Amino acid sequence: MARVSGVEIADKKKIGIALTAIYGLGRFKAIKVLKEANISRDKKTSDLSGEELTRLQKAVATLPVEGSLRKLVSENIKRLKQINSYRGLRHTAGLPSRGQRTRHNARTKRGKRRTVGAMKKAESTKLEQVKKAKETVKGK
Repeated sequence: MARVSGVEIADKKKIGIALTAIYGLGRFKAIKVLKEANISRDKKTSDLSGEELTRLQKAVATLPVEGSLRKLVSENIKRLKQINSYRGLRHTAGLPSRGQRTRHNARTKRGKRRTVGAMKKAESTKLEQVKKAKETVKGK
């Protein structure tokens, strides 16, 4: 397996698709990088020569990918929170920051919720025991 930017690239896939395994490289940017490195996107990763691989690594090194990109994104979010912008407050509250509705949707962002309503005493005590067990596990 070839290693580009600290990520193992699949040998059996075409290089244009295999590069998308790198965080920050989608299909479009991968094709752009391959054009810059003068490599055909239809070539399989296993068929790349050593010289082509070094050209590819140099081309990818010019872009913010993997750890540097993750750090850049987290710093941007931290900055938004620090200046108390609306988007920063939404990030802090764990809500969507781009105008989506939250009354009935946004389950992915807000997390799984349990239905609260009429419960039998036995069910409510069992639920409380599960919550306490989770808290003790998190505390350790």
